[in-house]
Amino acid sequence: MHHYFGNKDKLFLAVVDAPANPMELLPKVLESPKDQLGAAVVRMVLHVWDGPGRAAGLALIRSAVSNEWTAKLLREFLVAKILRKVVSTLGFDPDVRAARASLVASQIIGLVMARYVLRLEPLASATPDEVVAAIGPTVQRYLTGDVELPGVP
Repeated sequence: MHHYFGNKDKLFLAVVDAPANPMELLPKVLESPKDQLGAAVVRMVLHVWDGPGRAAGLALIRSAVSNEWTAKLLREFLVAKILRKVVSTLGFDPDVRAARASLVASQIIGLVMARYVLRLEPLASATPDEVVAAIGPTVQRYLTGDVELPGVP
């Protein structure tokens, strides 16, 4: 494994044919002020999906919809490799972090499905700045705001 892929994370990225390496993108997101994390997360998603990784990402999403194994890999990629790292910077207990990460994931998956798979207008042709302005505040609320959290008393 180390000879061909370098480490476990790189093997994982190769297996899921990930459109980007989150370890290369997350530092910029994590250096954002806490009150701008939502916008930074949406901007990162758009950067990946509007770039050359779109074809691989679309294949991964389409496969995850019909294949449980691929869905599990996508959950691992999105939640463990990206969102848990973002939410862990906010100082919540583990149950709250997990609930907030799942809410953010729901928004990101919805954005990807609507903009890139279903191509719903006007979202599909909106500029990245318009998408960040529209969706960033919701992601921010899921990250830091007052919200009923599933599974958290």
